[in-house]
Amino acid sequence: MPRFAANLSFLYQELPFLDRFDAAARDGFAGVECLFPYDVPASEVRARATTLGLSIVLINAPPGDWAAGARGLACVEGREGDFRESIERALAYATAVASPRVHVLAGLMPAGSDRDAAIARYEERLQWAADQAARAGIALMIEPINPHDMPGYLLQRQDEAHAIVERIGAVNLQVQMDLYHCARVEGDAVVQLRRYLPTGRVGHFQIAGVPDRHEPDEGTLDWRSALTAIDEIAAGTGWDGWIGCEYRPRRGAVPEGTSAGLGWIQTVPGGFG
Repeated sequence: MPRFAANLSFLYQELPFLDRFDAAARDGFAGVECLFPYDVPASEVRARATTLGLSIVLINAPPGDWAAGARGLACVEGREGDFRESIERALAYATAVASPRVHVLAGLMPAGSDRDAAIARYEERLQWAADQAARAGIALMIEPINPHDMPGYLLQRQDEAHAIVERIGAVNLQVQMDLYHCARVEGDAVVQLRRYLPTGRVGHFQIAGVPDRHEPDEGTLDWRSALTAIDEIAAGTGWDGWIGCEYRPRRGAVPEGTSAGLGWIQTVPGGFG
């Protein structure tokens, strides 16, 4: 069964960031991921993960001014210099904490802007970033994100993401398939999973319940069929990635709120993997 990673930007939010590593390890996770860890020295993050025997499996590249509404720089006109700085910072941090993957957010398209021009910028910058990442031995992820959660986001569909990866042709550029976002946009995420995982272009999964983004066992996502499909395809292709648990615990950011909601993983054959 695929391995589960705790997303420490979503789970255990009642704890200071580094203490979330301890909580994830106590609950049985073998891997962790997070959005933007850059306020914490990489040496401290690496030391905590190493002490606990945790793999850091994914971080995001800096997205610009998140608090001011930025959601990535890769397609944004006039921000090429900032984009390159964000990639360089992300690769240095990922190398320091031994994360093999970096997710690069596409960015928002202002109303009325030229989509074709934005896609062209996006692909040109991704090509450059993939070249830099290859030298560092790191894989870059691009992720379709649904417009309900992130209005105006450039990349929303699986077919768009896979077409971009195919056109660029870099072996270390892959799709991060979030089953929550996929289901919000394209309906049956299991159908999409079975279509795209065998291509070899999916490098990472994430999961949450639909539509409220709580634990996967709440809502309409057919999460058991999704995990079964991943397991079956992985057995035939050798795919050995991770599934990031990127959801908001239904009990909220309260003591043991995350832990109390992990029963769904415990019903999966192999548990935490």
